[in-house]
Amino acid sequence: MEIMDSMIDDKFIFGSVLIVSNQMDTLLGRELQEHDLTTKQWLLIIVIENSFDHDPSIKEVAKAMGSSHQNVKQVALKLEKKGFLLLEKDKNDARVLRIKLTDRINVFAKESQLKAENFTRKLFKNISKEEMTATRSLLEKMLFNLAEMEKEIN
Repeated sequence: MEIMDSMIDDKFIFGSVLIVSNQMDTLLGRELQEHDLTTKQWLLIIVIENSFDHDPSIKEVAKAMGSSHQNVKQVALKLEKKGFLLLEKDKNDARVLRIKLTDRINVFAKESQLKAENFTRKLFKNISKEEMTATRSLLEKMLFNLAEMEKEIN
């Protein structure tokens, strides 16, 4: 702990975000194995369910996830093989692929809801509402800054 105590806040936060991400990926991956899903596949499903009120294009999902079109397409193709979604050409533009979730998502949600609630409850145990609000604000600002950095590169 001495090393962590002496780190400057930004370095500690930067490293901790990566460590938390890795640990969450590992633990969540173990939970999802029984459903034959990876964390990236699960995240794609969650983003579609929570970010869109229509069947989104791969491009839209890639933007929402902060990922590339190619990565999202690869994950979507695997989920299509597993029956979680369908990739369909857009009715107005055949170049655009839309992602449509199947009813298998509902079955998965029912089967995993209790475990998901337990995982989340344990993850956020002993964290106050104020800490959650401050963390949300920090992460939103970090996401905004990352988007700005991405614009500078492109």
